[in-house]
Parts: sequence; structure tokens; C-alpha cells
Amino acid sequence: MKDRLIGGFFVAVITLITLLAGGAVSAVILTIISLFGVWEFLKVYSLEKTPFAIVDYMGTLLFYPLIYLGRDIFLFPLVIFLLMISLAIYVFLFPKYKDTDIIRAFFGFVYVTVLLSFVFRIRSLESGLLLSFFILISSWGNDVFAYLVGSAIGKHKFSPKVSPNKSVEGFVGGILGAGVIGFLFGHIFSGDIQFSGLYCAIIAALGAVPAVVGDLAASAIKRDNKIKDYSHLIPGHGGILDRFDSVFFTAPITYYLVALFNLL
Repeated sequence: MKDRLIGGFFVAVITLITLLAGGAVSAVILTIISLFGVWEFLKVYSLEKTPFAIVDYMGTLLFYPLIYLGRDIFLFPLVIFLLMISLAIYVFLFPKYKDTDIIRAFFGFVYVTVLLSFVFRIRSLESGLLLSFFILISSWGNDVFAYLVGSAIGKHKFSPKVSPNKSVEGFVGGILGAGVIGFLFGHIFSGDIQFSGLYCAIIAALGAVPAVVGDLAASAIKRDNKIKDYSHLIPGHGGILDRFDSVFFTAPITYYLVALFNLL
């Protein structure tokens, strides 16, 4: 319990600094988190010390500066370039590596670096500081309500083969709970956020759905590869992928929901 409290405090501090600081500080912190996350993912498949890992690390170190500098036009070419480099490694070192190694390494880069980068994208929007808290509401807020509701009335298993403790009641309760928090958050900061309380509730609730998928996906990968935690980087919590699994999916969905509502 002591380790878990220390780890939770550490995660909370880093998260708050990332969201409050914005700009270059947020970009640097997210780059570091992404590098560790990519390392954890590659380690699952024993690829963390291969040339594919270097490609992923290089891609991560280039990806965030391009976003920070507003050079989005170069992001897609960068992704293509990384894939081409990985294919070249596969060809010229054949048959040392398998085609599945390319797929896993490339997926790891997209899964961690690309998805997590949307946290920075949201933070860079107008009222980005407040909007970025919807990521926490949809992911961690959803977790809290899902646990409370599931513990109280959960009877029907949601995904027993992946996460036996999750229930349908908890799933619904987590989404509704996130929506309620989103509504209250939007009402409190109505003068600073361009959305109504109802829109804020919808964003938070819809963002909670992929948060559950992200959590279960990370758990499924661990079960598939017979590991308990991705690493021991965060005391009592495991690794980056263990703690931020839901954020990877929630951040891009939240970003596009905000963009969509801006068009309405």
C-alpha cells in the first residue's frame, strides 16, 4: 500500500505538471513518458534492444518537436519514413528478424507515441488547460466510478477472460459517472469553456468508452504474453502502459470530440 501511494503521488504530480505547464515543458515530459512507454511495449516482445527499437525511439524524439513547432505537414512523411527504415532493417538483416517484429515495433510507436501525443494537442488548444482535464475525467474518473458501482451492484461480467473483476454495471456506472463529473466541471468553468454543461457531459461520457477499451486492450496484451506488469517503473502501479493505458485511447477521442463540437 505504501508503494502504491508513493507511485500514485508521483503519477499525479507528473500529470499536473504536464497539464499546468503546457508548451515546451509538456512536450518534453510527454516525450519522456512516450519513450518509456515504447520501451515497455517492445520489451514484451524482446525487441527493446533491436534496431527496430532505435527506429521507434528516433521517431518519438522527432514526433513531438514537429507537433510543438506546428509542422504537422511532416508527421505523415515521418511515419512513412519510419516504416520504410524498419522494412529496410528487415530486408538487409534477413532472416534475423521476422515480419511480426516489424508489425509489433511499428504498432508500438503508433500505440504509445502517436496516441499519447494528443494530450499535447489538447493542451495546445484555446482553453487547453481546462479541456485537457477531460482526459482525466474520462479515464481516471471513469475508473473510480466503475470500481464503486461495480463493487456495490456489479453482477454481470463485462469481459471475464480479460478482466474478471469488471462488470457491465461498473462499465455503465463509469460512463455515467464521467458524464456527471464532466457536466459539473463544465458548469463550474462555464465562463472559461466554450461548451455548455451538456456538451461537457457528452464529451466526458463518450471519452470514457474508449478508456475502457484501452484498459482492456493493455490487459489483454499482458495476458496474451503472460506478464503481470509492463515494468516496475512506478512503485505499486507497474509501468507507464499499466497506468496510462486508458489515456492512450481517451486523448485522441477527446481531441476530435472537441474539434467536432467546435464545428457545430
